[in-house]
Amino acid sequence: MSQFRYWLDRLLLRWVPPSLPAMQLGPEGSSQNPTMIQFFTWDAHTPDMSWWEHFEKQVLPLVALGFTQVWLPPPHKAMVPKGCGYDAYDLWDLGEFNQKGTVATRWGTKEELLRACDAAKQCNLNVIIDAVLNHKLGADRTETFRAVRVDPLNRLKDIESERHVKGWTAFDFPGRLGKYSSMQWNFNHFTGLDWDELTRTNGIFRISSERHEGWSKWVDTENGNYDYLLGIDIDHRHPEVRKDLFAWGSWVLETTGACGFRLDAIKHMDRRFLLEFIKKCRNQTGRKQTFAVSEYWSANLQLLIPYVRAFQGQQTSFFDVPLHENFHRASKAGASYDLRTILDGSLVKLRPGDAVTFVDNHDTQVGQSLESWVDINFKSQAYALILLRCHGYPCVFYGDLYPNDECYDEDTSRTLKQLLLARKSFAYGPMVDYFEHRNCIGFVRMGDSDHAGCAVVLSNDPMLDLSTCKIRMNVGSHLGTTFRSFFDGSRTIAIDRDGWGVFPSSVDGVEVWIENREIK
Repeated sequence: MSQFRYWLDRLLLRWVPPSLPAMQLGPEGSSQNPTMIQFFTWDAHTPDMSWWEHFEKQVLPLVALGFTQVWLPPPHKAMVPKGCGYDAYDLWDLGEFNQKGTVATRWGTKEELLRACDAAKQCNLNVIIDAVLNHKLGADRTETFRAVRVDPLNRLKDIESERHVKGWTAFDFPGRLGKYSSMQWNFNHFTGLDWDELTRTNGIFRISSERHEGWSKWVDTENGNYDYLLGIDIDHRHPEVRKDLFAWGSWVLETTGACGFRLDAIKHMDRRFLLEFIKKCRNQTGRKQTFAVSEYWSANLQLLIPYVRAFQGQQTSFFDVPLHENFHRASKAGASYDLRTILDGSLVKLRPGDAVTFVDNHDTQVGQSLESWVDINFKSQAYALILLRCHGYPCVFYGDLYPNDECYDEDTSRTLKQLLLARKSFAYGPMVDYFEHRNCIGFVRMGDSDHAGCAVVLSNDPMLDLSTCKIRMNVGSHLGTTFRSFFDGSRTIAIDRDGWGVFPSSVDGVEVWIENREIK
């Protein structure tokens, strides 16, 4: 993309309203800071109960920590019994029908899901559905049709002549027998596939049979055209496809009582379809504040901005992948990373009203497709930056909070719980930054009529002399008081009559200071 186009897009964003203020992020009428959690890891499991039962038991603890929304894993039937749902087979089967060798999904039965969603609703904890609308896997039959093999690095370039292929493209859903939806899918509903059963060869094949229009033009331009990602790629221009997916969107919200969607892999889907999908779900359910957050995976803000514009404001927020990449780089660079630049190039800095901020997720875990794990040397600092600042809407990762076999660190979890409570109780009001030192930065939340505010100091150099590495910050109306560490109440700071105090960090790299009301 040209630099001129980039700056033009940025200029035009001024007339695009932000999305988050128009969405429901927590209980209606609540003044509490909204906070979301991704409630699963890639290999998430529990030994003695289903995942939905585990979620139900955690509703009250999640509310106590200040969470207002929960992003659940894809609830539909996958292609294999232990499939996490990104290998989507049948969106209309939430663990109700005997398909693919199981009634329950990997996460549990439909009954367990609905019971957990109801428990969350009773506690004003909103549920977010992970919508996997880009592709299908696990077809029931093969079909023979014409297709063209294309260059994986340039999907607009054919590398073979058109020929017949046999693909796993027929989805009959024999266990569901037409309940909820009578649509059965065939090769006419797809644009591409990656396996030819006829020659038993891998590749990316564009379906070219009669009535096929080729790849959608309204997708990301990476690899020439990034319509195809994996599996059997859905054609979102087909009238029957559109009708079925629009109906499913409204149905799954009504069935589960969920308040919105996490939209998977949007750079590979027709933007016009997605925009209409969001609008129809809001109109048909009568929920104008239905939440939506989209996964457009690129650390390049320049590539993300056109998508923010394309969704016209108020339609979807976006995960701030550029900010995550900054966190990842900071954790790898250690003390050589300049903390004053930690927000540079991020969505939350440019468009805070569209940014869902996060530190890690299931895809960034070690060994996964988008591996970019934020190491423990910067994990707590990153969470402080998304949880205690006033910009963006933070999403916490289950793997950082709950014990698990994949990525759990006990010290990180302990600090994260304290940061969540600090967000819930203190991180309110206007914010003033003190990004003055390369390895030590701070900011102050001034508080509001109901919350006292806090001061935050972050550092990324374990060799810093904490007796000299301090930041002078003004805490506003707390004149002549004393502040104490939220983590260690024995540490105190005197505030002078003009509201200034000199605040050190801690050996862990994160310190939160609050007014010591007991001393006052």
